[in-house]
Amino acid sequence: MQKRWRIRPHEAHRISALERSAGLPAVLAQLLIARGVCDAADARCFLEAKLSGLREPEELPGVTQAVECIHAAVRASQRIYVYGDYDADGMTAAAILVRCLRLWGADVHYHVPNRLEDGYGLNAEALELIASRGASLVITVDCGIGSVAEAEAARRLGLELIITDHHEPGPQLPDAAAIVHPALPGRPYPFAGLCGAGVAFKLAWALCQRASNAKKVSPEMRSFLIGATGLAAVGAVADVVPLLDENRLLVRAGLSSLRSPPLGLARLMQVTQLDQKPCWDADDIAFTLAPRLNAAGRLGQARLGIDLLTTDDPERADSLARYIHQLNEDRGSIERKIYHAANKQAVEQYEPDRDPALVLADRGWHAGVIGIVAGRLAEKYNRPVVMLSLDPLGVKPATGSARSAGACNLYRALASCGELLEGYGGHAAAAGLKVAEANIDAFRSAFCEYVASETSQADGSSELLIDAEAPLCQLTLKTVQDIERLAPFGHGNPRPILCATRVELAAPPRRIGGGERHLSLKLRQHNLTMRAVGFNHGESADALAAAGPLDIAYRPTINTFRNRRSVEMQLVDWRVGQ
Repeated sequence: MQKRWRIRPHEAHRISALERSAGLPAVLAQLLIARGVCDAADARCFLEAKLSGLREPEELPGVTQAVECIHAAVRASQRIYVYGDYDADGMTAAAILVRCLRLWGADVHYHVPNRLEDGYGLNAEALELIASRGASLVITVDCGIGSVAEAEAARRLGLELIITDHHEPGPQLPDAAAIVHPALPGRPYPFAGLCGAGVAFKLAWALCQRASNAKKVSPEMRSFLIGATGLAAVGAVADVVPLLDENRLLVRAGLSSLRSPPLGLARLMQVTQLDQKPCWDADDIAFTLAPRLNAAGRLGQARLGIDLLTTDDPERADSLARYIHQLNEDRGSIERKIYHAANKQAVEQYEPDRDPALVLADRGWHAGVIGIVAGRLAEKYNRPVVMLSLDPLGVKPATGSARSAGACNLYRALASCGELLEGYGGHAAAAGLKVAEANIDAFRSAFCEYVASETSQADGSSELLIDAEAPLCQLTLKTVQDIERLAPFGHGNPRPILCATRVELAAPPRRIGGGERHLSLKLRQHNLTMRAVGFNHGESADALAAAGPLDIAYRPTINTFRNRRSVEMQLVDWRVGQ
């Protein structure tokens, strides 16, 4: 759909002041100011992103109580279960705590629900199974904050329960021995954006301090914590939490620690040939590691993901990495079929450029894949999208996944329709739900009405915020290397978007990737030719080929091939030259 471009105002005096005071290149000073970093001290903290900037773990609400409960259970040789979640954030969070407790000598096991059979979060039947296996303590990761009834079931079963989570709390908190959460009501914490793995990392850090009887942990536990930042980085990027504050520090440190990853993750890097890159960035997690871990969960085999991240058996690690890699191939094939069907439904049943939101449903859609498709459609139409997988027999509630285009808080939108739903949970950008088939039409109306009230659809277009205008001749390797100092890039700290006018195609665009979803382009401006990639722009190939001179919005990147580094562009948007 047509986007309205808006270039950030250029405040030359502020840029010059930061350039002088912090000793920065002008382009870096300009981009920092656009991110709200305006003085030299803040600029240094942002760019250095030292792990020492993490807050002490006991500052996180609930950590102290959780450590005491876990310490008592370990001393009493009680069996502990880590109750995980089926996405990459939940898997990495579970792996962090399992590895930590093993290091502490605990009798620790883990359970992860089946996405297709059990649904999200704590499950009373699973708790009964865990109790029957002799467990005394259950620690949730990346789930549980809304499990009021399930917490009561745990109490009846004689299970002590610790909840660690980061999703939005509901009106009533579960009754647990401890709740570790960065956004507990009445317990202010300076940064509420931690992912599930980040919360687990903070708890693991506190456990290591307790085991070491000191703030400074033992060398063995320090080595574990450094390695755990790599798992936390995977969880943060995969869960699309803002890469700011503590998340930024964890991801920056984690990308470095992935040079010596856990055995299973190392095998997955080999299978995907990621190990051949000299260094990694957040995109390598987002587009290579996270999709493969998520594929295991989406296809009902999340336990294999935790197995991969916790095994010390080389043969097991190798077979798991190869199998999970293949699961991702299968997931991609399923996703492409659902995307085409859902996009057709959106066009036939809605006016995607005008309607405030899309609520799509079908009986043939795989419940584990609809979240990815919802995300692609939300990006395509810049609208919140809810995808519903209907029960084949029409007996059980439909399972849904929702993704936001950024303007609407999905958790609040679902809460506004709560009386029509069987259940819901999540956060601002992504959420899950269950709804009876008979209530889908009423839910669709209520959801779209809420979104319309929260977002402006005045002219049916969306806005693309551009950091600066930059012709291709300005994209020197030195300039883009300066821009890369803002990394890691992701949600909350996006890779800068620049624009250039009167750009021509130097060759016809080529469709690439699975399902020909992407484009490979050669763009020319004033006799300078550069390569560009248009992710998810495959559908625009014919329109681009027929167009004349173009105005393009793009993200500058550095490509490394055979030890040679060159500047490339990621095409974000385009329009016929003005």
